[in-house]
Amino acid sequence: MAPKPWAQATATLTTASLTVAVLASGAVLQPLAARAGLLTPLLQLMRPQLEERLARVCVTMASGGDRDLERSLQDPCRQLAGPASRCLVEETDRSGRSLGVLSDLIGGRFGDDSEMVVKRCMARMFGLPSGVLDAVPLRQLAQRFAERSRQPAPAAGQP
Repeated sequence: MAPKPWAQATATLTTASLTVAVLASGAVLQPLAARAGLLTPLLQLMRPQLEERLARVCVTMASGGDRDLERSLQDPCRQLAGPASRCLVEETDRSGRSLGVLSDLIGGRFGDDSEMVVKRCMARMFGLPSGVLDAVPLRQLAQRFAERSRQPAPAAGQP
């Protein structure tokens, strides 16, 4: 006995419905970190600006206002900024905090999401376990370095 056309159509419709339901539930139930890559292209577009800003901050903070030191730090800071910006983009993507970090970048803030990503990247670049810097107050460290960079450089031969 041949299957009736309506039964075959119902089976096909049921199979299609189940397939769509499984695919939809998989997308909804995926962990956020697995879907974090959605903003990666935007982060990659912003990476050159981030790299340039990192290089400028590196020169400014490390030179302490000394013009000769500023000139000699240009190339090393630029070379450090490349891997640092790549790390920041990768860690932002891995963390699942892309939206928060992008919001911080656009708003010119250094929020909790950005701080967490910076800590993860610093740990990675120094070969440390990822959570080892969680308790380090980066904002306070940044303020301290900023204050020190505004102080006049010591004269030659003085500590």
